[in-house]
Formats: sequence, structure tokens, C-alpha cells
Amino acid sequence: MSARIKICGLFRMEDIAYANEVKPDYVGFVFAKSRRQVNREMAAKMRKALAPGILAAGVFVDAPCEEIVECLEEGLIDLVQLHGKETEADIRYLRAVTGKPVIKAVRPACAKEVQAWLDSEADYLLFDSGAGSGTTFDWSLLEGVNREYFLAGGLHEGNLPGAIRNLAPFAVDLSSGVETKGVKDLEKMRTAVRLARAEI
Repeated sequence: MSARIKICGLFRMEDIAYANEVKPDYVGFVFAKSRRQVNREMAAKMRKALAPGILAAGVFVDAPCEEIVECLEEGLIDLVQLHGKETEADIRYLRAVTGKPVIKAVRPACAKEVQAWLDSEADYLLFDSGAGSGTTFDWSLLEGVNREYFLAGGLHEGNLPGAIRNLAPFAVDLSSGVETKGVKDLEKMRTAVRLARAEI
């Protein structure tokens, strides 16, 4: 069993070079306030340098839909990742206007919160412990989820194989788990991609 992999929080041109070398399925550009935040000018430069075949997701927190649409139309990103209090109406609007995939992040505190999102019109759900917290959550909350989802939050080379084997997510999403002293680490990225694609 394997999973697709997303490396999130790229904010340096070195990060793009690393991604081009290890070739994850997705990378993430954080447009929301964060130490990894990038502006549109930097995102354009990074996207242009990104190798073909790697999809770029834009991470937003309660941003105006018009701003997100512009990022998609300008070719800065290929898909949207929503981490705020965005509604189903927002998700429908973005999909209808752009035709691009939408990922909706959910931070589940209980099984009921997981169930509440299972009928979402988002193309994928992303279950996370919090915005860049670097910690895991109670994975047992995901038992019985029967739609494709991204798993995020505290993933690293030590727990990645078990997460994929036990939960069978569509994709895994790593950021701090492939960093050393706050910046992306090529060797950690290489190991994570290898583990995600291994038939565990």
C-alpha cells in the first residue's frame, strides 16, 4: 500500500530545487499568515521553476474567493487548499468558477466533526491537527471514512509507514516533518517520498 505525497510550505527557491529532485505529487504554497508565507510574486517565480508533473496547491485561510480565483487564473497554483471557516457555498463557487480541485482542511476533535464533513463537495478533505502545529491527532477518529482524503499533522519518517498502512489515505501531507531548523531538508524530503511510495 502506498500514498501520494504533498510537501507543503515551500518558500525558498532551494525548496523548489529539492522538490524537483525528489518529485512529490504535490507541493504547497502558503498564502496565509505563516513563517512559510509567500506572496504572489514569489509564488509565480517558484511555480515557473517547478518541474512539470508536480501540482502546486495554494493554502488559504478565510481569503476572499476572488483572490483565490486570481491565483488560479494566473497559473500560480493548480488546486486550492482551504484551512479556515470556508463554507460549502465557497467550495461550490470556487469549483464552478475555476474548474479546479478544492481541498478542505478539517481539524477533527471528535468523530462527529469528521462525519459532518464527509458529504462535502470538496474534491478532497484534509484531516489535520492544526495549522502547522507539527503534532498528530487521534487517528482513530478516521475509522470508517470511505472517501479519499489527505492526512496531515505531525507526519515524519518515523510514523509515515504506519499511517499509510493503517489508514490508507489518498495522500499524506508533510511540512515540518521534512524540515531541519525550520527549513526544508533534502534528505528528509527524499526519505518521505520514498516511504510514501513504498508498497508497505
